[in-house]
Amino acid sequence: MPLVLKHDEIPSFLHPSCRFSIFADVILQQIKRLPKTSSVLIDTFEKLEGDIIDHMSQLCPEVIISPIGPLFMMAKTTSSDIKGDISDSVNQCMEWLDSKEPSSIVYISFGTVVHMKQEQIDEIAHGLLNSGLSFLWVVRPPLEGLSLATHVLPPELEEKGMIVEWCPQERVLAHPAVACFLSHCGWNSTVEALSAGVPIVCLPQWGDQVTNAVYLVDVFKTGVRLGRGEADEKIVSREVVEEKLLEATVGEKAVELRENARKWKEEAEASVGYGGSSDRNFGEFVDKLVANIC
Repeated sequence: MPLVLKHDEIPSFLHPSCRFSIFADVILQQIKRLPKTSSVLIDTFEKLEGDIIDHMSQLCPEVIISPIGPLFMMAKTTSSDIKGDISDSVNQCMEWLDSKEPSSIVYISFGTVVHMKQEQIDEIAHGLLNSGLSFLWVVRPPLEGLSLATHVLPPELEEKGMIVEWCPQERVLAHPAVACFLSHCGWNSTVEALSAGVPIVCLPQWGDQVTNAVYLVDVFKTGVRLGRGEADEKIVSREVVEEKLLEATVGEKAVELRENARKWKEEAEASVGYGGSSDRNFGEFVDKLVANIC
């Protein structure tokens, strides 16, 4: 059986009070379609979530549920996909990381949709400053069409790290200079960090992020909990930010987190390698698809 979750650990959009409850309707509609499908492909791998996949298969015995991830490792992006000014920013970002010592940088990114309160950004910034750690922080402008203010960081922060609007996250996480990842725990970010062997400081906000954070901390053993998402309804203080960043980067706990993360990296690589579980599952799906067409 999968982990038993508390009420504030299930995806928040399944709560009637969630402001993003529209996502619940979409997900429930997809679940209702399951009996009409023959196969479900999931961006995960067997060693990571084998118990969950087995349980889902028991609930839907007529459906073949196949993990084929990490998908980003099966279809690597080439440099030719990056054009114009983005290419320049990539070079600048990676060259900056090249100049840093191994396991010395905190990578910070909260995805493209999450927009935290300015007050929380302030606390994160001052927690970083107080920790003395160097960092690479992706601060994206608000999505077009939304009346959200651009986040403002204290000017003294630039002396301790690098602030960018975008970076190649997969390459950054794979860089030896990165010690940990301060993340909102979206699934793509979660899988990319696990596959790169990088511990996560978990600051989920809503949706499945809160559930992913629980698994990172309590099951995968590669994360430290900074917040609990919407259920908390509070700002995480700079003191707590500093404490958790140091916990994930220095001392015995950091060594344990990184060792656990390294093991998941090896499992992820094996799953997409020739003859690995995801490689086999994808091949079997393609063979079945071709057979049905012919």
